[in-house]
Formats: sequence, structure tokens, C-alpha cells
Amino acid sequence: MKTYSMDLRERVVAACDARTGTIEEIATRFSISVSWVKKLLRLRRDWGTFAPRPHGGGQRPKFEGARLEQLRAWVEEDPDATLQELLERSGIAGSIMAVQRALLRLGCRRKKSPCGRRSRIVPT
Repeated sequence: MKTYSMDLRERVVAACDARTGTIEEIATRFSISVSWVKKLLRLRRDWGTFAPRPHGGGQRPKFEGARLEQLRAWVEEDPDATLQELLERSGIAGSIMAVQRALLRLGCRRKKSPCGRRSRIVPT
């Protein structure tokens, strides 16, 4: 979800400070929700500013730095390896999606070798 601009935040707070109407009327005038106006005023009261709060973070990637480069080397060495095989080889307690996301960050495309069975459908 995209954050509201500082310009809009300043106009809403200015309208609330000038008491140009109730919170409901101000929310209607700026096409925002009443709860967001209340949250904005609470942010200013508690933190001294109504600027958007920074992102809280999240889990760090399982593959980063040297591990990521090691994964790249394994893919170059054995392009036929499955995601599960790469995960087992790394020894990291993670999922195959962690390997997939790491490969996407690396820009690696895992191509299977062309020596498999050919299709019976012949192009016309």
C-alpha cells in the first residue's frame, strides 16, 4: 500500500488545527478515511511528527553475500540441479522458495540440458 504524500498530511493537519470542521468533514473534504485522520493526529501527538514511519523490516534473506555467490557457482557448475538439490547442497535450513528468490536476485536462469527426450510434435 502506498503512503500518503507529505503535502496531503500537512493540509489535513492544518485543517484540523484550524478547526475548519469536524474530523468527519475534513476526511470527506480530502477523500480520506476518518481513522487515517485520527491516526495522523495520534502520530503527531505521540512522536512529534506526522511523517510516515519507516518500514519495520522483516526476515533477512537466507542467501546473501558469500552464500549467494556460492549458489551462483553451483548453478554454473551444475545447471541441471533442482532447487531441492541446491538447497540440500547449501546446508541452509530454508525452503526451496528461498533458493528460487536468491536465483532471481542473481539473475540466473536455470536451464535444463537439451539432451532430454524430444517432443513428438513436429513443427509445421
